[in-house]
Amino acid sequence: MNDTKTVFFEHLVIGSGLAGLTSALMLAEKSEGRIAVITKGKVDICNSRLAQGGIACVLDEGDSFDEHLADTLTAGDHLCNAAAVREIVEAGPEKVRWLRELGTHFTTRGEVGDASPGHQDEFHLGREGGHHKRRVIHAGDITGENVHNSLIAACRANPQITILEEHVAIDLITSRRLGWIGQDQCLGAYVLDSLSGEVKTFVAYSVIIATGGAGKVYLYTSNSDIACGSGVAMCSRAFVPVANMEFFQFHPTVLYHRNAKSFLISEALRGEGGILKVPDGKGNLVTFMENYHEMASLAPRDVVARAIDNELKRRGVPCAYLDMTAIPRDFLVKRFPNIFEKCMAVGVDMSKQPIPVVPAAHYCCGGVKTDVNGYTGVKGLYVCGEAGCTGLHGANRLASNSLLEALVVPDFAAKHIMEHYEELKNERPAGVVPVWHSGQAKDSDEQVVIEHNWEEIRRFMWDYVGIVRTNKRLERAKARVSMIRNEIDKYYWDFRITRELIELRNLATVAELIIDSALERKESRGLHYNSDYPERNAALDGVDTVITRRPFRQ
Repeated sequence: MNDTKTVFFEHLVIGSGLAGLTSALMLAEKSEGRIAVITKGKVDICNSRLAQGGIACVLDEGDSFDEHLADTLTAGDHLCNAAAVREIVEAGPEKVRWLRELGTHFTTRGEVGDASPGHQDEFHLGREGGHHKRRVIHAGDITGENVHNSLIAACRANPQITILEEHVAIDLITSRRLGWIGQDQCLGAYVLDSLSGEVKTFVAYSVIIATGGAGKVYLYTSNSDIACGSGVAMCSRAFVPVANMEFFQFHPTVLYHRNAKSFLISEALRGEGGILKVPDGKGNLVTFMENYHEMASLAPRDVVARAIDNELKRRGVPCAYLDMTAIPRDFLVKRFPNIFEKCMAVGVDMSKQPIPVVPAAHYCCGGVKTDVNGYTGVKGLYVCGEAGCTGLHGANRLASNSLLEALVVPDFAAKHIMEHYEELKNERPAGVVPVWHSGQAKDSDEQVVIEHNWEEIRRFMWDYVGIVRTNKRLERAKARVSMIRNEIDKYYWDFRITRELIELRNLATVAELIIDSALERKESRGLHYNSDYPERNAALDGVDTVITRRPFRQ
């Protein structure tokens, strides 16, 4: 299939969550060039909108950057890049001020009835797992949605920014993949217009990948349906190193109810006094987290998720419970209006009964390996947000550091791009970027195969590459994913390209990266727990798992 439509923008941003839209706005502030934001669905469909807790940021005089740094390093289990952590943490307050200038409203102490006279207008700062201080600024319990709305409005009002919905990135265009001589440079991307079926060749001086997470690689997830790891997969196919994919965070508390799909129960509830409990077999609910960590229910997520998983298996029960009944109903309604309403809709009044919860895949702490500026080492190619691995999260993400990173790193990336902009333009390879060419101009008559492969990947990833792993399970998963990737490869080249096929291809690539990374790490650390290596190996402190691979076929 050939297509002759080539589109040029000075800057291309792939993804429309917090990291993507912030990237576009930062580029618009620093550049006069035109910016395209492509998103495979509607602009308001992304993981960012599902973020409930808030933004971890030092805003109180009783807190400090050093303390935020220390909590991040502790949660990251000796694998964070301390210099990157400090840069990102120290840039947080400025980004909060910027969001307020865009019109984002953050909850005040007066709004939740938590203020003495004269302090009603101060920010209400939440506390979450792993934090020793209250430092999470939030907008009710729908922080991501409120911040994202501000960014969408700002992008739509900016004449430099063009948002293209229903555009699915297929692959990156780099000089190395084209076989051109010289330093590798990103030249753009091939993109499917889902509405017309047309494949467009986007050419740009800079490309920022901000495609978010990969939670759909697992059967049970808190992520939106679009989260299939496309940015990581595309970069891997372009020979860009990918790091620490074994560290996939499982959120400990997703609502367990047949009428609630993937609804997150924010860690902020535990920060306000919620206690995790399990049935004792005698009709009572008992606490258990004190047996696993000194911070009990406020322990870091990796500890809590493993503890719940262990208790459910040991006791043979389907779920744990988060008990909020000791907290006044009025405060719960004001502090967590969205969560309270959702629980009530399925018949759970959290002020009177504990909330049933289970762990689910939530956040990928690994990703495309970058520096703190999101720079990949390939000229013109940057990765921001969950798709990247700056070293902020290490082996386990500290709660609410994700939105912080999604706001700060795009600013750094835009500055870095503009510092090298003349070089990107003037030293660009002289060849003509070829238009898209792939496969046959016919539709697959075996859609059921695509759907079956999708479900099989998610099932064996949950069973074999989940919260607790073994070498035997990982090897089984590796055998299955290798077979499926061969099947997908045939479909990709034999039939007309579709969004479903692109997503399946990316999902399989990411699954294999997670499996290979997990097999490579011969220890248990942070979010990666292998019962064949139950101890952390101090010799691997600060050592990333890095995979650079050549795929089956370009």
